[in-house]
Amino acid sequence: MDVSGRTIIVTGGSRGIGRGIAKQLGANGADVVIADVSRNPCGTETPTDRYIEEQGGEARFIQTDVTDEDSVRHLVYTAAKTYDGVSGLVNNAGVHHSKPIHEESEEAWQSLFDVNVDGYYRCMKHVLDHFIREDTSGDIVNIGSIAGLVGFGESPAYCASKGAIVELTREVAVDYGDQGINVNAVDPGVVKTSLTEDMRDDPEQREFLSSNTVAPRFGEPEDIANAVQFLLSNKSDFVMGENLVVDGGWTAR
Repeated sequence: MDVSGRTIIVTGGSRGIGRGIAKQLGANGADVVIADVSRNPCGTETPTDRYIEEQGGEARFIQTDVTDEDSVRHLVYTAAKTYDGVSGLVNNAGVHHSKPIHEESEEAWQSLFDVNVDGYYRCMKHVLDHFIREDTSGDIVNIGSIAGLVGFGESPAYCASKGAIVELTREVAVDYGDQGINVNAVDPGVVKTSLTEDMRDDPEQREFLSSNTVAPRFGEPEDIANAVQFLLSNKSDFVMGENLVVDGGWTAR
């Protein structure tokens, strides 16, 4: 699953799943561009770009707000200029909140979609434009969720946004696959990150999550990174428009 020498943008790469993906790509020889609103990870951990460099890899942080098209345009331009092109994108930046739909405000609904769906659109738009202008092949991996495949309970905005990523991935794959551009998605189950910490710390919710996960543990960011690296490598050249579920068996039930 060789990714050495490739320049790959990872949005939301300062923490959680994005950080795990970026660290693995950096360890395997990719030039990693960390795109996030903040360089600082959770807690006292070393910023992702610095961590990769300390391990002998190549990385750069570019402050990016995926809700701002100018910010995304700057990201892709700067990454391409720094590394003489971009060859991959991992769309990972996302937000979550729980609220039953009759209590959901329009403002909160639109705010979540602005990151989880429109942010993916903006990043794909400008990376695809780069691929086409440079007449080059490339790979895009969208991070979805099993919440886009099954009901998850009191998370209608989040579930709807991740469901949109399933079909967006398929459609973009159909539109650009004949140009040597592979577009796929990875749908994680419950992964041990700050995003799921509150749920995992609540005994009742933890029992719900554990009982629906067939594997005897929750996922780690590295589990998702393994799937992403496969989809970015030449080992997956004939995989297009796929939603690869990495959920410890949750959706197998």
